[in-house]
Amino acid sequence: MNIINIAWKGIKTDFRDTRTLVFMLAFPIVLMLVLGTALSNTFTTSLPVDDIDVLYKDTTMGEYFGHFISEAEKSGLHFKKVTGFIDGEKEVKQGNYDGYVEVTDQGIQLFVNNGTSIEGTILEGMLSSFVDQYNIASEIIKVAPERLESAFTHENSVNFIKETSLLPDQQPGSMDYYAIVITTMIILYGAMSASSLITSERVRRTAERLIASPVRKSEIFIGKVLGSLVSNSLCILLVILFSKLIFKANWGEHPGLVFLVLLTEVVFAVSLGIGVSFLTKTSAGPTVIIMLFVQLSSFFGGAYFKIDNPEGIFKLITDLSPLTWMNTALIKIIYANDFAAAIPALTINLAGALIFLLVSIISLQRREGL
Repeated sequence: MNIINIAWKGIKTDFRDTRTLVFMLAFPIVLMLVLGTALSNTFTTSLPVDDIDVLYKDTTMGEYFGHFISEAEKSGLHFKKVTGFIDGEKEVKQGNYDGYVEVTDQGIQLFVNNGTSIEGTILEGMLSSFVDQYNIASEIIKVAPERLESAFTHENSVNFIKETSLLPDQQPGSMDYYAIVITTMIILYGAMSASSLITSERVRRTAERLIASPVRKSEIFIGKVLGSLVSNSLCILLVILFSKLIFKANWGEHPGLVFLVLLTEVVFAVSLGIGVSFLTKTSAGPTVIIMLFVQLSSFFGGAYFKIDNPEGIFKLITDLSPLTWMNTALIKIIYANDFAAAIPALTINLAGALIFLLVSIISLQRREGL
């Protein structure tokens, strides 16, 4: 019962602390919004292209080239026939059109604006395909004229090539990515509040009262750890729900496993904070050490920017960050349904938590007080 009372007191204290609530709730939400919006372009895998305006002049293949134009216009290309004394090349140079096409007895000539290379490449590819098809049709008409129409209309076409992607195209968007990495980062920051669970009693000189009360040191220790775990877990749950409902972040179809992985990080963070507080002799020492550790872990763990395929010494450094393992595991679970990816993260978090808890317990036993 003493453990429950101590844990409940700690929970109430945490949620009454305005600074703690702002840091654990408002800070990650604002950071998600800022980074997820500002860096959205870095997660874009496709390049949008506006409608393409093309001038053309056809003196030979009117019927077939006209059919090509009608099909191309379905894909956002707009063709306008040259009339009067309009100089097509000049119009393109002035940027009024993206390209100019001349169809003559000698073939097809394409003029594009150097400032619109993407549009020019699209035009060149489509025209090359048309020319190839026209050459094939020329050969078909020599043998079987009745098949000429189908060469251009693609009637009864058959797909002989089937594409299968070995790697699924599911990747997190900007907001999806930062919802994950900011959440794991803010969990690690929970070590700072956990480091003051015992030291705050010493600073306020209430440690002697606790020791003099009919409560064992083990009950005080377990109660404070349990209260911190519950407080941090509730804050993280609120952050996840907010990011999912408001920012529409994707947390996958396995919320139980995702939250389990995050919960083990909460255990690690709380254990880290308590362990460091017992290893240092000053009240300010744990804050400095934990802040430095969290900042380095966040930087090399991809919390501020996405790190793709690190190599050499940089890869070694990123692998030392616990957030690297956490973020990798969560992304694989959410986007690849790779449940095995949770094992390394769970193992590292629980093993690290066990080490710091053992250090804390041994240090607590050697002390006369807290």
